[in-house]
Amino acid sequence: MSNFTVQPSFWNLFPDVKIAVITVHHLDNHEKGQVPPEMLAEANASVEDLIPDEPISANPLIHEWREAFKKFKTKKGARFAVENLLKRAKKGNPVRSIDPLVDIYNAVSLRTGFPIGALDLQKIQGGISLEVAKGGEPFTAIGEDEEDPALPGEVIYRDDVGVTSRCWAWRDAKRVETTEDSTDILMYSECLKPEWRQNHERAMNELTGNIEKYLGATAKIQYVARNQPMVTYK
Repeated sequence: MSNFTVQPSFWNLFPDVKIAVITVHHLDNHEKGQVPPEMLAEANASVEDLIPDEPISANPLIHEWREAFKKFKTKKGARFAVENLLKRAKKGNPVRSIDPLVDIYNAVSLRTGFPIGALDLQKIQGGISLEVAKGGEPFTAIGEDEEDPALPGEVIYRDDVGVTSRCWAWRDAKRVETTEDSTDILMYSECLKPEWRQNHERAMNELTGNIEKYLGATAKIQYVARNQPMVTYK
């Protein structure tokens, strides 16, 4: 059993955030044909309805997340985890298939705008904490070889060894990356605004339902908020 904990340093910045914490077990993430290809295609096509305005920053979803990112130290160019996906799809460069799990959560993110992180649960050391970095916490990004430690004042996810996600959930660490061989996953999705919560819960139910339906897994949703800052998972 491990704990997913949101620290007071985070709540001081974002008291209204609510986060879904999802554990997935017995995942079969090998066969691309498991997930209907139209799921991702339809999600790409829906982006124009989600963020119709130009420039992209004029859309309330993008504006609110950019304002949130101004409240803490970030790497240059860091945005909330879904913005780049939405930009690509809006410009006619659809998000492509990666693997069944990623396709399922990318489809949900493209249609709803909610960021979804995923870590290989078996690679996590100890529990997960969402907090404001002191600076220097170790991190090496997926696809990189050089360490790029956290900045003082940066919002990070971390385990007992180091950072698992930089700039809130902008980039994930290579050491906890999910692969087609991953069978147990820890996922999380942040709801930034209280008025978005109903849509967020619907999106999380869709996400877990599709994971169970197409990938033969079991999935459990828990939530953390300021009045309940910790949940236990296994």
